[in-house]
Amino acid sequence: MAKKKKKSADPSLFAENRKARSRFEILDTWEAGIVLRGAEVKVTRGRQVSLVEAWVSLERGELWLKGAHFPRYRFDASAEHDPTRPRKLLLHRQEILFLAGKVAEKGLALVPLALKEVRGKVKVIVGLAKGLAGHDKRRQLREKAEKEKVRRAVKGF
Repeated sequence: MAKKKKKSADPSLFAENRKARSRFEILDTWEAGIVLRGAEVKVTRGRQVSLVEAWVSLERGELWLKGAHFPRYRFDASAEHDPTRPRKLLLHRQEILFLAGKVAEKGLALVPLALKEVRGKVKVIVGLAKGLAGHDKRRQLREKAEKEKVRRAVKGF
């Protein structure tokens, strides 16, 4: 039996990197355009993209989405398709320079959080993140359990 995918509350959301929120503390987010080829847009709108192992790198003053998996579109006749090829992200020059300065700081990274549709265009939500230590993750889980306990107690009355 196939596993059912959890539907997102936001219909414009194509893909989400849920592990990023548990592995990193997200300090700020940006909405970046992405350069896609041909049928990759159809695959994205079909919600078949995976951002689980993806990361954003800064090379020669440009942002690149790497490790994201865009599977082959089943009706695409072209022979060449690399599902994990690097894809260029589009931001204003000043935003890229700002992010480059922040990434140069110790312990900060750029992480893709989600793929979504904005006014007919595919956008990547990029987060400036700080890695969490093991004790921080345990604290987050404890806080989440406490909130759930309070929610259930309030709902019971």
